[in-house]
Amino acid sequence: MTDLQQTDPNRNDHDDLVTRIRQLDYEYYVLNESSLPDAEYDRLMQKLISIEAAHPEWVRDDSPTQRVGGQPQAGFTQVQHEVPMLSLDNAFSDEDLAAFYKRLQDRMNTTDALELACEPKLDGIAISLLYEDGRLVRGATRGDGTTGEDITANVRTIRSIPLSLRGDGWPKVLEVRGEIYMPRQGFERMNAQALEQGEKVFVNPRNAASGSLRQLDPQLTAKRPLEMCCYSVGRVEGGSLPETHYDTLNALAGWGLKINDESRVVTGLDDMLAYYQRMLGRRDDLTYEIDGIVYKINRFQLQQRLGFVSRAPRWAIARKFPAQEEMTRLLDVEFQVGRTGALTPVARLEPVFVGGVTVSNATLHNMDEVERIGVHIGDTVIVRRAGDVIPQVVRVVDDQRPVDAKAVELPAACPVCGSAVERVEGEAVSRCTGGIHCDAQRREALKHFVSRRALDIEGLGEKLIDTLLEKGLLHTPGDLFELTADQLVELDRMGEKSANNVINAIDAAKQTTLPRFLYALGIREVGVTTAANLAQHFGGLEKLWSATEETLLEVDDVGPKVAAHVRHFFEEPNNRLEIERLVGLGLTWPDPAPASGSMPLSGQTWVVTGKLEALSRDEAKDYLQRLGAKVAGSVSAKTSQLVAGPGAGSKLKKATDLDVPVMDEAAFLDVLREHRLWQ
Repeated sequence: MTDLQQTDPNRNDHDDLVTRIRQLDYEYYVLNESSLPDAEYDRLMQKLISIEAAHPEWVRDDSPTQRVGGQPQAGFTQVQHEVPMLSLDNAFSDEDLAAFYKRLQDRMNTTDALELACEPKLDGIAISLLYEDGRLVRGATRGDGTTGEDITANVRTIRSIPLSLRGDGWPKVLEVRGEIYMPRQGFERMNAQALEQGEKVFVNPRNAASGSLRQLDPQLTAKRPLEMCCYSVGRVEGGSLPETHYDTLNALAGWGLKINDESRVVTGLDDMLAYYQRMLGRRDDLTYEIDGIVYKINRFQLQQRLGFVSRAPRWAIARKFPAQEEMTRLLDVEFQVGRTGALTPVARLEPVFVGGVTVSNATLHNMDEVERIGVHIGDTVIVRRAGDVIPQVVRVVDDQRPVDAKAVELPAACPVCGSAVERVEGEAVSRCTGGIHCDAQRREALKHFVSRRALDIEGLGEKLIDTLLEKGLLHTPGDLFELTADQLVELDRMGEKSANNVINAIDAAKQTTLPRFLYALGIREVGVTTAANLAQHFGGLEKLWSATEETLLEVDDVGPKVAAHVRHFFEEPNNRLEIERLVGLGLTWPDPAPASGSMPLSGQTWVVTGKLEALSRDEAKDYLQRLGAKVAGSVSAKTSQLVAGPGAGSKLKKATDLDVPVMDEAAFLDVLREHRLWQ
């Protein structure tokens, strides 16, 4: 999506391109911002190089091709690099790399295999460290290659940078060059903390490293998870170094400086290509970001013989990986419904090659993310794909928004089943309320419906449910109770006896309890205990059906979120129709006996915590409810008794602080034996 695509550019086109790249350099190097992905910037630079190669009379002293980076940032003292910090030419394909290798052989007038040092190209900020008599005296950014910024106070806070060199044998004056970067884990942790505090998050680890390194307050830099890795040397006085690049790196490591342990020496083009492929395959497993491989003639004597061009050495090149970020246009946003009913906005994109594949879809996560990015349909967006991670839209190119761009809106109805969409305040995810009626949620809803704590239909496992769905015999729970043995016998691996057993189990499940039925419906956040509390509080389905959120809040363990979920579920017409159908097909249950003085534990509130051995916590709660107790999830001054198994923690401590009676599992089993619920 670059401009200036005509084949015969004029001088104005050239000057416009120079101006644009200079602005991008200013944004990246001075403002620590990046409005375009690396691949797009590389294309613009390649375009400019091509134009100037065809029209050398147009080359200006301030052209980006005549310099390495941007101006040093105001606020830091300027540093002059006695040995310029040059950048590298790029290779974007195996053919480019082969052409580079051939140029080396031609310049050296040899057909022998060449020895090159190769190492991952870290995605960070290039810096210079000056050591005098083994002590760190200055740290500087690369800046424009000739003039950088003095960031000594900041680099001293980075623990991977030694303040004094170890051992001996180092030159009296040694300038070390390397990359300061932010490891992935530290980047993710820093962004998570920023989100919690409502602060701005960084787009990628490189921008985070740049912004951290250029803090005027070194104490802020000290809080950032930065690391430094050496890749070369500059000025050297009062001593000597080994004769090769690779051996020099190892010497630096011996003096306490960090080098990349993936560095290798290879011989010949085939080995160069093999190393590239190996590191490309490991790219997403590394703890840091890399965007390519750097190849350098290993022997310094040969480097000097090959020399330099205006902005880069002839003896080195960077073979870039496929871009992980690219720019394209957002054509539309559709909403997919997951197995739990969650609606995920999916970006439909103008196809773009990124991360080694052509991408036409990308996730937008949820509506909170859509609003944070500020994306509109029709926008030009930056898409990121790393390894096997689902491509995602990471930001918008604001200055390219068309006048007819449309805001993204959450649908009011589920795009799969038409049920209402629920977006609970304080939650990022929006959900379809269709539950058992929604095709997207059907399989998981049916598995839940027949599970042990729900309807407990023996023989109706996951594989049989999948088969019934595949054959079109099962859509909603009500269909289960209309199945026949003849239909089941027609299925693979289903004999007559097995078919009859399944039908008998389905018939037996018609006699259930209201708590089991409510739990089986799969209402969000309504577990076994909450279902039992709802049943006991309302005494029947009809009263629960018509309950308001205010009356639902009167139920133990029901807070505002659960009350909203219950209310939304019963307000959904499809859910009501399915419940009526199930009742019509013969599902029945006795009304729960209301808590009364005749029940042993009526009026009492119990809490169960820790790991019980003889029975599960859910089973313990069931027994308590059969004895008339209310079972709560937290301890309060109103708690009558706490049952504490091994591993009980904060609830046990709170009960002790509030003088709430506590019993262990053995004492609890004695209570159950007393009431003939346990042998």
